[in-house]
Amino acid sequence: MIRDRFRLNKRIAGASKIKKPEAQAAVFDEIAADIAKSMMDAEQRAAQSRHIEYPELLPVSQKKDDIAKAIEENQVVIVAGETGSGKTTQLPKICSELGRGKFGLIGHTQPRRLAARSVANRIAEEMETSLGEFVGYKVRFNDQISDNTQIKLMTDGILLAEIQHDRFLNQYDTIIIDEAHERSLNIDFILGYLRELLPKRPDLKVIITSATIDPERFSKHFNDAPIIEVSGRTYPVETRYRPLRGDDDSDRDQLEGIFEAVDELCDEGLGDILIFMNGEREIRDTADALGKRNLRDTEIVPLYARLSAGEQNKIFQPHAGRRIVLATNVAETSLTVPGIKYVIDPGTARISRYSYRTKVQRLPIEPVSQASANQRKGRCGRVEEGICIRLYSEEDFESRPEFTDPEILRTNLASVILQMTALGLGDIEAFPFVEAPDKRNIQDGVRLLEELGAINDKAKDPKKRLTQIGRKLARLPIDPRLARMVIEAPRLGCLKEVMVIASALSIQDPRELRVTNSSLLMINIVVSSTKNRIS
Repeated sequence: MIRDRFRLNKRIAGASKIKKPEAQAAVFDEIAADIAKSMMDAEQRAAQSRHIEYPELLPVSQKKDDIAKAIEENQVVIVAGETGSGKTTQLPKICSELGRGKFGLIGHTQPRRLAARSVANRIAEEMETSLGEFVGYKVRFNDQISDNTQIKLMTDGILLAEIQHDRFLNQYDTIIIDEAHERSLNIDFILGYLRELLPKRPDLKVIITSATIDPERFSKHFNDAPIIEVSGRTYPVETRYRPLRGDDDSDRDQLEGIFEAVDELCDEGLGDILIFMNGEREIRDTADALGKRNLRDTEIVPLYARLSAGEQNKIFQPHAGRRIVLATNVAETSLTVPGIKYVIDPGTARISRYSYRTKVQRLPIEPVSQASANQRKGRCGRVEEGICIRLYSEEDFESRPEFTDPEILRTNLASVILQMTALGLGDIEAFPFVEAPDKRNIQDGVRLLEELGAINDKAKDPKKRLTQIGRKLARLPIDPRLARMVIEAPRLGCLKEVMVIASALSIQDPRELRVTNSSLLMINIVVSSTKNRIS
């Protein structure tokens, strides 16, 4: 197994220096037993039966041989194709058929937990295996993997966390980075790290998948890696512009625009409708309002990350009549909602932005880019001809930027700098990001870490070494400012209180559904100890 090779080589080199023949022989016997066990593990994995078929309807199946050949001949391959082309579910199967996964895992990253779980379920179903056996997944706080697992779905955050204790990613022989066009902070960091790692791991294969949004940028990043384009499995989609501001300057609110669009699409005939919303609150409000209209034979289904796995899986279950799915932009690229014929796009989303002036990370509602709008339009037309209604004008669409800014250009970099320093990856300005961040944001991040006492003052130590506090902060998977509160709390005798506050501030919604008995007990202790101080 790849994970054992480096360790065993070091042990052999160390044993060779032992001068006493008897002691050396005893150590070599132990190493030989470890080698035999690792060889047996690899043989058992190679002997695992697996069912591999490629659905003919998926465009990626038609390019299967081209993709397999490219993977065999190149260390890095870029596969570009729209969501629905089948690349997410079929690429791990192509890798498995090539013999990848026998000596190390096929790691397959997704930007969101919902996508990681649902894709793992789908691949396991297609390969006729139980989830957690040949195919498994690992997300934060939950995993279903075993010693037999060869295809491992995970969030990109999990892979990033694993780099801290597996610098050479020795547990993997193949890594698939899915939805790379989203250009999240995690994805950009992983792509930069892999570029530096690949010369040291010539046996590691990397496959990057992207929608047809600027794949040439990824190719250049990896020394002109080959790009294989896979056409989307789409029918014609008609675009209708229904701006909320009319020609007579009369304004409608978004809910009225959605009602009118739903009525218009219902008159077109049967077919499921996907409506993009900015967040959970908007989804709940819209679901309530649509429910009060008593639409005939219509089921309203919400879709967002905080829902339980059972509620999220509702969208994959068969149904009668019409279904209206209200989703955040999780349905834009990460997930193909089946059976969608119509899309309603208000044209906005919550986009995280760091304000250099106010030093605050905000979540303003902004118009989406042309690329995102086209991704939303592409959600329909998968099963038959579709219609996309945009609640803004064509002129508005044409005036929008072509692509969404990568997250690294619009976020506070303190956490990135902290992790890079902890991993010994050198200066952030020299790191091979796909797109280098703004120098002002780098300076802001360094200044914040200095204020928190995480790195030495650059005036005294220009190398930006981590302090003892910094090493502690790097081990906590939360914002450095919150982590600093948690580290300081025991000295002030308020650890329980600060743990609850930091937990609430580090998640999207403090009304988190998964609350354990111990969490409830802690909250009760904190509330009772602080009830006299609550205003």
